[in-house]
Amino acid sequence: MNIKYIKLIIFVVVLLLISAAVVFIESSLDNINESMPAISDGIVQGDKDYNESVELLNSRDFEQSREKAISAGDNYNNSLQKLEGIREKYDKDLNEVHKDYIDTTINELKLKLKAVDELKEAIYYLEIYYNYTGSTHGTEANDLMYSSLKYQNERNEIVQENPDLFT
Repeated sequence: MNIKYIKLIIFVVVLLLISAAVVFIESSLDNINESMPAISDGIVQGDKDYNESVELLNSRDFEQSREKAISAGDNYNNSLQKLEGIREKYDKDLNEVHKDYIDTTINELKLKLKAVDELKEAIYYLEIYYNYTGSTHGTEANDLMYSSLKYQNERNEIVQENPDLFT
């Protein structure tokens, strides 16, 4: 075979491999970007359900409060699972900004899930008139949600500083 012909074949193969890699990376980022609105919506709905649960608890509507707390936990957990899936599946394709966003959001969601667990405990104990224990769990839930605001603010800051990465 002619050496020029071999070089041409090698060049074409390398070009095809590079093109495939670019397409794969682009499709990975497209998948990530497509998932982000659902993740964000899950967090927003979880926050809404959590706040409604607290309001219902303050009104002593324990059953509805419990249902909203469960819904908040489900929303947070769904978003957490999606983020962890993205981190596992696309870790090598993520840039540092996306990694920071995902890690920050995972930390936020873990705190919010702990807060939901504490809220459920508060509901349980207040329902059976163990007011001190219920209030203690309610205070802990509030403290955890307050702590999660640090991560929520970091997450929002990452998006604001990088609008081209979060469409």
